[in-house]
Amino acid sequence: MNTREPDHLNLLCDMAELTTIVTGNSDIETFLASTATLVAQHLKAHVCSIYLVEAMENRLVLRATQGLNPEAVNRVTMKSGEGLVGQCFKNGSIIREGNATQSPRFKYFDNTGEDPFNSFLCVPISSGVEKIGVLVVQHRELDHFTLFDERALRTAMTQLAGAIDNARFLMELGPEKPLEYQSGLPVFLKGEPGGTGSASGQVLISSQDRKSMLYGSNPSNTIFTGSDFKAAVDKTSQELKSLQARFARRLPESASLIFTAHFMILKDKNFTGRMAKLIDEGVQPVSAVKKVARKYIDLFSASPQAYMREKTVDVEDLSIRILSNFQNSNTQKKTVKGSIAVATEIYPSDILKLVADGIKGIILVGGGVTSHVAILSRSLQIPLIIADDPRLLNLPLETILLLDAAQGNIYFNPDKKTLELFKTKHQTEKQIKTQTMESRTFSRDKRQVTLLANINLLSEIRLAKELKAEGIGLYRTEFPFLIRTGFPSEAEQFLIYKQLFDQMDGMPTTVRTLDAGGEKTLAYSGYAREANPELGLRSIRFSLKHKEIFQTQIRAILRAAHGKKHIRLMFPLISSIDEFLEARQVVSDCTLDLEQEGIAHSNSLSVGMMIELPSVLSTIDEFAEIADFFAIGTNDLIQYMMGADRANKLVATHYIPYHPAVNRGINAIVKAADRKGIDVSVCGEMAHDPNYIPFLLGVGVRTLSVDPQFLPSVQKTIMALSLEEAAGYAKKMLAATRVRDAAKLLKTRPIP
Repeated sequence: MNTREPDHLNLLCDMAELTTIVTGNSDIETFLASTATLVAQHLKAHVCSIYLVEAMENRLVLRATQGLNPEAVNRVTMKSGEGLVGQCFKNGSIIREGNATQSPRFKYFDNTGEDPFNSFLCVPISSGVEKIGVLVVQHRELDHFTLFDERALRTAMTQLAGAIDNARFLMELGPEKPLEYQSGLPVFLKGEPGGTGSASGQVLISSQDRKSMLYGSNPSNTIFTGSDFKAAVDKTSQELKSLQARFARRLPESASLIFTAHFMILKDKNFTGRMAKLIDEGVQPVSAVKKVARKYIDLFSASPQAYMREKTVDVEDLSIRILSNFQNSNTQKKTVKGSIAVATEIYPSDILKLVADGIKGIILVGGGVTSHVAILSRSLQIPLIIADDPRLLNLPLETILLLDAAQGNIYFNPDKKTLELFKTKHQTEKQIKTQTMESRTFSRDKRQVTLLANINLLSEIRLAKELKAEGIGLYRTEFPFLIRTGFPSEAEQFLIYKQLFDQMDGMPTTVRTLDAGGEKTLAYSGYAREANPELGLRSIRFSLKHKEIFQTQIRAILRAAHGKKHIRLMFPLISSIDEFLEARQVVSDCTLDLEQEGIAHSNSLSVGMMIELPSVLSTIDEFAEIADFFAIGTNDLIQYMMGADRANKLVATHYIPYHPAVNRGINAIVKAADRKGIDVSVCGEMAHDPNYIPFLLGVGVRTLSVDPQFLPSVQKTIMALSLEEAAGYAKKMLAATRVRDAAKLLKTRPIP
């Protein structure tokens, strides 16, 4: 075994070191040079070089090197497919040569000084599906690099690809690019619930107030200097580092380079450097910041690539932070802590920033809210309401708001009696969540039912365990992907899954692979918005189309599961036997790769599937032969069986959980699992609804997986039920063929 392997794995998984690389350098060129030095040191290579693609020219340019002639930087270029580097970029594959100069694909440049170096190893650099460059290491010895060096280099690139991509984009803009910049209050308002809980606080007009700082006129007569500008930039950098550290404590899933784009833009000489130059030329600092910021906003907004257009928000946020950090500025940010934020748009990262600043609730004005934003707000226990009323954006700053997110109600300047009422309600809800539960759940006739928890964030594990959940029935892995500006690396995911498994300490834990697509769109994936995303490239389809991303996740899970018991892996939205076997083969391939690489991992994971598509029902017995377990995702199963989007009010009446086809489909799944002796659980919203629990238990479901806050009420429902009575009721429901008959029977269900 290569004796350097442990060194690679330990050092290249050290997020503190990687964070220092991003945050600790003064400009982009220094960042790239530091990256090359870091990789060369860890791989004990004599040379490390970074080539980045210039999209407009379709060529690779040497942007940084450790070991070659520094004068070759920005001078050595080659086309895609040209030389070993060009081949690596074009094919997206690793190239390793023991004696590179003898390879017919080798391209020699006389100004690089690479004659003494024989061994050659290069890996492509990509951000999501976007090719951005190539990283090369070289060594004087022949046949120096090994499979473990390939592994280490690939790991380094997945960790740093996002930062490098931001650097590449900013460098492409180039210094030569032109800079020109082409009421009366109601007492109550009804909105749409986007979360749960209640909160009160002073209004904070988030989007309008912050953006006016950048786009509005400057009301202050204060004269700022270049020193004030430098202090504002330094303060902004420290502020971002502090936010990143706070995220790491509050949300381990975000403990990576979440502000990568901010840091890269802040280092760009054509961003803060151009601002400083304008100030030196006599432009007022505030005007200089606005002028350069608007240039970047225009450039990002005009990009044909969706994930680049998304960076407009990063530029706006960064520029506003700089403006608000001028010394003695009248535009200092208002206190956020304890406030109710009112915004016109919101992304997962926005919620994270607001939570880090101490926000108590959020009102989204106009538009809708994606499911992952709603789930994230619930996971963070932040009340969220959607209200299509523009008056909310013009509320006086002294306005006090009270949110009842469960009902979607907004109260303006509520009186003391109303505040006391909600205070009592909040205390009651808190008592319900923390009430004592039995460690095991038995029905009235002493039949055991297993209660598991669905979680989105590691922070929810504590509540799940406090409420006596017997394990995790569904860990949704999407949020580490949603809150970043690029795909999380294997190292980043490994740390998250390891925390999950360590905290569960041997309790059953089911991890669902990436369920991206649909409403949970990854802007940086490079795909345009689909006309019908629910029927598009989502969930396991996305993972199998981009197997390098899928393999990264599977490898991280397998590594984190080493030495752990009762870990289960689950694929979402499986539509055919072929699809399940293809996904399972990826797990087998990753297991074999890790074994050959000598990396500790688990080879005993149970592998199952979420049943969400009607297409699997006719072959459910065959699925039961090859899957280790089933989990019924009733939300999507009902949606696809009924052909009705449950979030669409126009067809809400067609989303019928008690439809005879749904009832019989669930029964068929449970019976197939029973015949083959595999576990089956229900993890959709039906699992916590007392209207449907009797039917589920009546057809033989013995495991329910619900969001932690529902555990007490679900246990109470089950303990009051007789499963014998539930079985009789289920038999009648299965005999019904008409929806109206099933609706009548629903009213006769055994009521706890």
